Amino acid sequence: MSDFSSDFWTYWIAGIALVGIVWCIWLLNSQKKYLQNSKEEEVTDTGHVWDGDLRELNNPIPRWWIVMYLVFCVFGLGYLVLFPGLGGYPGLLNYTTAQEVERAQEKHIASVRPLYAKFDDMSIPQIAANAEAHQIGQRLFLNNCAQCHGSDAKGSPSFPNLVQGDSQWGRTPEAIEHTIVYGRHGVMPAFAGVIEPSEAVDAAQYVRSLSGLAHNQLGAIKGQRVYMAQCAACHGADGKGNKMLGAPNLTDSVWLYSSSENRIVEAILKGRNNQMPAQGGHLTPEQVRMLTAWVWGLQNKTEREQVATNESGASGK
Repeated sequence: MSDFSSDFWTYWIAGIALVGIVWCIWLLNSQKKYLQNSKEEEVTDTGHVWDGDLRELNNPIPRWWIVMYLVFCVFGLGYLVLFPGLGGYPGLLNYTTAQEVERAQEKHIASVRPLYAKFDDMSIPQIAANAEAHQIGQRLFLNNCAQCHGSDAKGSPSFPNLVQGDSQWGRTPEAIEHTIVYGRHGVMPAFAGVIEPSEAVDAAQYVRSLSGLAHNQLGAIKGQRVYMAQCAACHGADGKGNKMLGAPNLTDSVWLYSSSENRIVEAILKGRNNQMPAQGGHLTPEQVRMLTAWVWGLQNKTEREQVATNESGASGK
């Protein structure tokens, strides 16, 4: 994207707005000398007649109509002075719709703060075990995450399944919270200039063998050499990945893009570039904790239920 910038369009927009109002005033003034105390103009006949009796008359514009539109023009000028409407001019009041939205958001956050306050001293497992917090977290997920991960949180190709399987970034509360707040950017470099297509096919066979999928044994043997030379640095010699790098585990049954040979070869030769956007900009810290607990509880149902049982026993219920 070019760094070139110009104020031309600012002046262009301001000029159009002002010229439009001035033109309206001139047009109104040209129709009648409404400021003079002269007698009413006589109605003239244009000479156009239809059906014998239907005539077109040239009636003068009513004075009230002209005055009304002049008031509109004055109002428009006043509005452009007070509010932003002349290109880059901010207006005397410095009003912006962004400020209006921020005030509305701050008011809303303040109104719901008591709802989250009761969970401030709870840990993530305790929040996950709380029925009310579970409902709040589910609503937050449906409003902010379901568009990609699905309403059942089981994901789809290139969008991780949050209910089952491993995660390349980890399933701890800390990892989940970091993912929600800051997002994730998973990148696998393309090896098209390093690995030949035939070698990529062999490497795909070896990768499939790591997770127990059907594979060509001869190709897997040759592919192991390619894997050790090019892939083990990130995915590990044992293929179990590296959560610090976001390199997925290749030995389990979790496949973000599919386990077919063609898709694996495509990943090797063309690479992958997948990003989850950061949500910390529009979610409050309290909402992040609710959402973290809900997502954590999807795969830790037994531990969540155990915490709920302990909490119930401690309260005497």
